[in-house]
Amino acid sequence: MPENSNTFSSLTVWRRRLLSRAVHRGWRWVQERGAVTAQTPGPLRFRRIGTGTRLAFPQGTVFGEPWIELGDHCIIGEQVTLTAGMMPDLDLGPDPILTLGDGVVLGRGSHVIADTTVTIGSDTYCGPYVYITSTNHSYDDPHTPVGKQWPRAAPVEIGPGCWLGTGAVILPGARIGRNAVVAAGAVVRGEVPDRAVVAGAPAKVVRRWDAQEGWQPPLRTPTPVPLPDGITPEALRALAALEPDEG
Repeated sequence: MPENSNTFSSLTVWRRRLLSRAVHRGWRWVQERGAVTAQTPGPLRFRRIGTGTRLAFPQGTVFGEPWIELGDHCIIGEQVTLTAGMMPDLDLGPDPILTLGDGVVLGRGSHVIADTTVTIGSDTYCGPYVYITSTNHSYDDPHTPVGKQWPRAAPVEIGPGCWLGTGAVILPGARIGRNAVVAAGAVVRGEVPDRAVVAGAPAKVVRRWDAQEGWQPPLRTPTPVPLPDGITPEALRALAALEPDEG
């Protein structure tokens, strides 16, 4: 009896492993086939989708694609929402409403809501669950539910080379300069200078770069050492495989 029980248990474990492998392989297949690129746009018809750009599957809510331009080599994570206009099937005119430059990264679960123009500069990286919107609810009338009052919209512009940390919120009218850093969870409205770090809600400048004095206040971490010229991926892998010296 114990032997039969062990055999049955082994068969159960074996079947579960096979089923797990099959599910994971199937999901990878679905993710690959469901990804959106210029060559495989699926049902989405963007105004432009650049070479090397990829929207991971499953996508979030996407509408207003004729007014959305995606640059080259963008990475759009899973469940990212991209919308142009307040609702689908509106005629938004001849010009793009939502524009992503080349090399933009939008992390998993991020939202970019462009009821009026939103521009994200090239090589800007956004962590997961970043929220960028050009529209906000108004609450002028204290007697009417906020959701029933007409919202206010203002263009949003994010410069090239920025980094927006996890959960950052960019509100209507925000203008973020070049190579700026928005800390995780920060809420940005108004203007952020070039090469500044902002944090908090509402976001405030906590560090800036000066041409004569560098970062002020000074960085607490050592400056990264650049890789030597000519180093190859194989050399890096071999270096990573080396065990540290004992003692």
